[in-house]
Amino acid sequence: METYSFNIEQQQAKTRVDVFSTIHCPELSRSYVQKLIEEGLVTINGQPTKANYKLRVGDEVTIEIPPAEELMVNPEDIPLDVYFEDKDVIVVNKPRGMVVHPAEGNTSGTLVNALLHHCKDLSGINGVLRPGIVHRLDKDTSGLIMVAKNDQAHQSLAHQLKERTVTRCYRALVHHNIKEVQGTINAPIGRDPKDRQKMTVTERNSKPAVTHFRVLERFGNYTLIECQLETGRTHQIRVHMTYIGYPLVGDPKYGPKKSHFDLDGQLLHAMVLGFQHPSSGSYLEFSAPIPEVFQRVLNLLKLT
Repeated sequence: METYSFNIEQQQAKTRVDVFSTIHCPELSRSYVQKLIEEGLVTINGQPTKANYKLRVGDEVTIEIPPAEELMVNPEDIPLDVYFEDKDVIVVNKPRGMVVHPAEGNTSGTLVNALLHHCKDLSGINGVLRPGIVHRLDKDTSGLIMVAKNDQAHQSLAHQLKERTVTRCYRALVHHNIKEVQGTINAPIGRDPKDRQKMTVTERNSKPAVTHFRVLERFGNYTLIECQLETGRTHQIRVHMTYIGYPLVGDPKYGPKKSHFDLDGQLLHAMVLGFQHPSSGSYLEFSAPIPEVFQRVLNLLKLT
């Protein structure tokens, strides 16, 4: 059982206890904090509280986090679109709708489940739930992802990501007409304090984030762009494009709630992936065509 205690000062007063708890324990979601409150594991001055309690100066907030239940990840015979594989690395074209790795409440049908059946030998650096995973793609983002098959390869690929030497180019369809031919968004990204399920551009508790974009084709109120990442923050392209006024088509989290194209997720595809091979040092680069649902929308726009 992990225990955290906080003494409330003037600038923290009048904040809801559930909001305060997620800000000071950012690894906890707001829904999980509310569950802890219901179970009496978040207390004010030693007494149980309610999620909407507003803190007062001098209050002592205590948060008890029970040990996580051990999750097992089972291999599953799920087809994989493999672009490259050897003893060190496997590069896969992930389909839209597939989660990269298991998490609480979602332990099957993920890329990791499929990889464990296909490879059986993945890097153990990221533990049981994320073996071999050095970078991620959102559930509804399709495209190329590299996975390490041993710890040495994992360290090499992670170092390349840190040094920003990995090539990562995306295709995205955004709302509105971008007048510029190209541009760079240099804006730090952190957790949205108002919604713990979202990220936002913020100076508070954030990390640097840089996205380069280039216009490929304009369709009236829509623009097809190429995005190249320097950094790899959670939801980076989605957050950055919304920040400058061009949210991704099909993205209900950061863009319009309703899509005109009957989509169930953003039109974002990791098209190009390039890196130095962990053992040979040779540069490898792969390209995957945009998925059928993305192409269908582009074809519709070309007809209008």
